[in-house]
Amino acid sequence: MSNQLATTLETQTRKADHLRICLEEDVQSRQTTNGLERYRFNHLCLPELNLSDIDLSTKFLGKNLGSPLLISSMTGGTELAKTINYRLAEIAQHYKMAMGVGSQRVAVENPQVGDTFAVRSVAPDILLLANLGAVQLNYKYGLDECLRVVDLLEADALILHLNPLQECIQPRGDTNFRGLLDKIAQLCHKLPVPAIAKEVGNGISGAMAKQLIEAGIAAIDVAGAGGTSWAKVESERAESDLQRRLGQTFGDWGWPTAECLTSVRAVAPTIPLIASGGLRNGLEVAKAIALGADLTGLALPFLQAAMESEASLHALVEVLHAEITTALFCTGNRNLSQLQRSHALERLV
Repeated sequence: MSNQLATTLETQTRKADHLRICLEEDVQSRQTTNGLERYRFNHLCLPELNLSDIDLSTKFLGKNLGSPLLISSMTGGTELAKTINYRLAEIAQHYKMAMGVGSQRVAVENPQVGDTFAVRSVAPDILLLANLGAVQLNYKYGLDECLRVVDLLEADALILHLNPLQECIQPRGDTNFRGLLDKIAQLCHKLPVPAIAKEVGNGISGAMAKQLIEAGIAAIDVAGAGGTSWAKVESERAESDLQRRLGQTFGDWGWPTAECLTSVRAVAPTIPLIASGGLRNGLEVAKAIALGADLTGLALPFLQAAMESEASLHALVEVLHAEITTALFCTGNRNLSQLQRSHALERLV
């Protein structure tokens, strides 16, 4: 077996493992929460609104959206992943939501699985985000590979995900992050689409966001701690006691999502900002927006619903929209922009 084929098969196996583990094992952060429980909305008993006045539409990277929900990057590269991605894309198209796909490295290694990501045919109008690990820029990837994954999706932007902790624990992980910021800067100035920096569940601080923005990153997805722990996921895949122990030790590592949001907004008041990391309902979505997020990403809830049925996906989105709408109504805010400016959220002591 050639080294290239072995690498491709390993990547595909890893993709399948990730799906199974996220759905079947307890890999959620337990000690570290997303931090949003530390905030409470000030209830307004007389909102002076009709509930039907509430408008959840927004705009992100120049694209009009029906709501502030992003189906966060999850999967691709296998037949099951294809089914999930197409279901998610159809729901995104129906509700005019944004969607990201999982890392497309497997499609670069094996173009035959490209169709497991290529959902534009069923979602012609959505904000669609391609995805590659930023660290691959230190492993012979460059502009050509990035353009390939963008073209495959006909994507509106490219996510460069940052996952140093996961790579430390993952068997044969790519752990050379030296000089990566300069390569990100070079790439950003050549890409024909915006680049989004995204963590995978350990958070981006304000200081780090500042450096990424100066390098040319157009938007930040903080992807904070408090949801699925990829250290725990990789611990479940461990091939040695050392890897298993590392995953357990660092299972709750990272910046909570709420802290990431306030930290980034303090240094970058206008950068397009995505909140993800442990968001599980529309009330948390509303809190994240009130803390400065422009878009909010959820992964596990959409994955679980997609595994069940299209009807489950519709039911999930309807509940999320109702929860966000109720939060706006009971704080007297007609739309998301008003919510961001309202100071309706207070931090609990």
